[in-house]
Amino acid sequence: MFDHTADLGLRITADDLPGLFSEAARGLSAVLLDAPDRLAVDRQLRFSVEGTAEDHLLLDLLSELLFRFETTGFVGREFSVERTSEGLRVQAAGELVDPARHRFAHEVKAVTYHGLRVDEHPHGWSAELIVDI
Repeated sequence: MFDHTADLGLRITADDLPGLFSEAARGLSAVLLDAPDRLAVDRQLRFSVEGTAEDHLLLDLLSELLFRFETTGFVGREFSVERTSEGLRVQAAGELVDPARHRFAHEVKAVTYHGLRVDEHPHGWSAELIVDI
């Protein structure tokens, strides 16, 4: 993570593109909760994200996870992301947040296009994005 004025930036690296998306999803969970590693894995969430551009897929993936958190309270701990010809196929394992057991870290209002980048390098992938807190 890196600070960006009143917002928060995520910087993610991974060996491959599916790993990059999975790490970004874990990063969002870490922005939402103080100790996402304490989440149980008693619920499964499956969904798809359509598109072809890696940067937009990343934004849409995190926006969907944020939407699920806001509407159901679900936060993921483990993620499996598969790149398909239509976009992404996502499986998330986690639980519904219990305020008695989980401490919130930040209130995330939105995942933004500002500073959004996804780059392939000779030894893997990297991404940066800003979340509005």
